[in-house]
Amino acid sequence: MTANGLLQITLYFIALLLFAKPLGVYMAAVYENRPVFLSRILAPLAAGLYRLSGVNPEQEMGWKSYAAALLWFNLFGGLAVFALQILQAYLPLNPQRMANVTVDSAFNTAVSFATNTNWQGYSGETTMSYLTQMLGLSVQNFVSAATGMAVLVAMIRGFQRAHADGIGNFWADLTRGTLYILLPLSFLFALVLVGQGVVQTFKPYQTVPLVEQGRVGNAVLPTIAEPSVVGHEKHVPNLPSTQTLAVGSAASQIAIKQLGTNGGGFFNANSAHPFENPTPLSNFLEMLLLILIPAALCHTFGTMVGDPRQGWAILSAMTLVLVSLLFVTVGFEQDGNPVLTTLGVEQSVSVDQSGGNMEGKETRFGIVNSTIWATATTAASNGSVNSMHDSYTPLGGLIPMWLIQLGEVIFGGVGSGLYGMLIFVLIAVFVAGLMIGRTPEYLGKKIEAFEIKMAAIVILIPAFFILGGTALAVMVEAGKTAVANPGAHGFSEILYAFSSAAGNNGSAFAGLSANSPFYNIALGITMLFGRYGIIIPVLAIAGSLAAKKTVPTTVGTLPTHTPLFVMLLIGTVVLVGALTFVPALALGPVVEHLIMSAATK
Repeated sequence: MTANGLLQITLYFIALLLFAKPLGVYMAAVYENRPVFLSRILAPLAAGLYRLSGVNPEQEMGWKSYAAALLWFNLFGGLAVFALQILQAYLPLNPQRMANVTVDSAFNTAVSFATNTNWQGYSGETTMSYLTQMLGLSVQNFVSAATGMAVLVAMIRGFQRAHADGIGNFWADLTRGTLYILLPLSFLFALVLVGQGVVQTFKPYQTVPLVEQGRVGNAVLPTIAEPSVVGHEKHVPNLPSTQTLAVGSAASQIAIKQLGTNGGGFFNANSAHPFENPTPLSNFLEMLLLILIPAALCHTFGTMVGDPRQGWAILSAMTLVLVSLLFVTVGFEQDGNPVLTTLGVEQSVSVDQSGGNMEGKETRFGIVNSTIWATATTAASNGSVNSMHDSYTPLGGLIPMWLIQLGEVIFGGVGSGLYGMLIFVLIAVFVAGLMIGRTPEYLGKKIEAFEIKMAAIVILIPAFFILGGTALAVMVEAGKTAVANPGAHGFSEILYAFSSAAGNNGSAFAGLSANSPFYNIALGITMLFGRYGIIIPVLAIAGSLAAKKTVPTTVGTLPTHTPLFVMLLIGTVVLVGALTFVPALALGPVVEHLIMSAATK
C-alpha cells in the first residue's frame, strides 16, 4: 500500500470517529425527548403531526403492540410503493413517459425499499418516473431507516427499565428519528452535494451535442462520412451528433440513501455515476455518511444506558473488524490479477497508474477509495457502490460478501446494525457465563433462556435464507439461466445475491441477471424474513428485559467494557460467521482463486 493510500484511510476513520460522538449524544437527547437546538422549530411540527394522526406520544406500548404498529406501517408503505410503480404511466412527474413496472419487479422493489435493502433489479433512469423515485423510493429511504432506529431505541429501553410493561411508543420514535435526525441531516448534505455538481431538477432528460462528433462509445468514426451508392443515388450515413443525458432529483435521494444506509442509486451505475458522485469531496463525504449514523448510535447507546464505556467497547469491536478486513481487501486488489502479470501486463503502482486490479473501478477513485467504499458499504448494510464488486479479485470480493454474512453487525444498518451486534453481545456474555459458572448478566439484566432462544432465531434466520436460497437457485432452471458466468464465479454471484437480500444490504455481484420472476420473488421473500424475522425477536428480547429487575454489579460480574470483552465479542461474531458460511465460500470465491492461481503455472 502506498503512503497516499494509508493517509486516505487514516483521514477517513479520524473524520468518522470525530463526528460520531457529538451526533450520538444529540440522538440520545432526541430519543429521550430532551430539548435540543432544533426543538423550537420542530417541536410544534411534531405536535401537529401527533394531533393530526391521533397519536399520544406518551402512551407506552408493550413489545407486541410496538411490533404490530411497526408491521402495519411498513406494510402500507410497501403497498404504496408497489402501487406507484404499477400505475406510474398514468401519474404526473413522468416526463420520459416511463411505462408501468412489471408486477414481479414492482413487488421486489417495494419490499426492497420498505426493508431498507434497496436491492435494484432495474435501471433507475430507464424504469422509474420522477414521482416514483421521490414519493415512493425516497420516502421509504427515510421511514425504513427511522424504523430500524426505533427498534434499536426500544431495545435500549429494555436495558434501561425495570419491572416495566412498555418499551416506548413506535409512532413517537418514528417521528423523532425522521424529523429531528434524518430530515435535517439529509437537507444539509443534499445542499452540499448540489454544490458539488450532483443533479437536482424536474426537467426532462437533456439532449446535448457530443464532445467528439465522430465518436460513438469506443468506436471512432470518420469525421467526413464517405457516401455510399445505392442504385443511382448517393447516401451519406447519418452520424450521431447528440446524446441524451438522464437527470432528475438525484441529490435529495443520494443524501438519504447514504445517511439511512439505504444505498439505492438514482442511476444504474449508482455512486460510480458522475451525476451522483462527481468530485473527490463528494466521494469522501458519501463514504463518511455510509457509516456515520451507525457509528454515532454506539455513543447513543452508551449515553442512554448511563455508561458511555459500553458504547465505546462496541464501537471499538466494529472498527477493529472493519479496518482489518479493509486492509485485506486493499491488499488483494492492489496485487491485481496474477494471470495478467504472466501476460506481461504492468500492474504495479506508478506515477501513471493506480496499479492492481482496476477492472470495474473508476480511475478517478483508484484502488483505495474503491475498497474503502466496498468494505464500508457491505459492513453498513448500505449497498451503494462506487466500483463494481463483481469485478474484484476472488478473495477481494470475498471480503465484502463475508461482511454481509456476518449479520450486518459491523456498523450495519442504522439501528439494525447495533441491535444485531447487541444480540452477539448477549451470546458472548452467555458463553462467558457458561465458562465461569455464573448466570450471564449484561447491564444489570440477567440473560436467561428466553433471550438466548430469541438470539438464536436472529442468527439462524439469515443463514437459513442465504444458504437455502442459494441451494434452490442452483438447482432450478430459472435460477441457473440468469447466470452469465458459469462455474465458481456464477455460484458466487448467486450466493452474494441471497446474502445481500437476507442482510438487507442491496449490493450485488452484478453479473447475475436478477430481474426475472424467480429472483424477484425469491429475493423479495428473503428480504422480508431478513428484516422482520429479526425485528420481532429483537423486540421480544426488549420486552423481556424491560420486565426484569436490575441486579447490582458485584465482583463476579463480567466487565463488558474492557479490551478483553471486545476481543471476546469479535471472536463470537467471527466464529459464528466462519462456521456458518466458510463451506459455501469455499465453493465460490476460494475455488475461483485457486483456479486463477493455477492458471499462472
